Amino acid sequence: MPTIRDVVQALGSREGVEAIILLGRDGLTIDSRAGDGLDPDGLAALVPSVVAACNRLGTAAERGGFSTGVVEFERGMALVSELTSDTLLAMFIRPGANVGSLLYELRRHRAAIADLL
Repeated sequence: MPTIRDVVQALGSREGVEAIILLGRDGLTIDSRAGDGLDPDGLAALVPSVVAACNRLGTAAERGGFSTGVVEFERGMALVSELTSDTLLAMFIRPGANVGSLLYELRRHRAAIADLL
């Protein structure tokens, strides 16, 4: 049976993924895989405030709570997803990578990944 570390390593090795961080709602890293120049602990510390802002936006727009978000920047994308009420997954993706397949896999396997926690 795979472990959460196996899942993080497998997702982190996908083409275009520069970093993947499994973190708690407190912003502390549980596990990560990151390329050169990226600080997983520093990035993890920022994710909960982004999720909190998305939750406020969802409430104000009558869309409900946050589940998954994709933000596009000049040099790539960030994908953040809630796995459990206490755990988040953040992925940082190079420009031009197929984020659609990552979103599909994440939605398809979210419950199985959460069960490993």
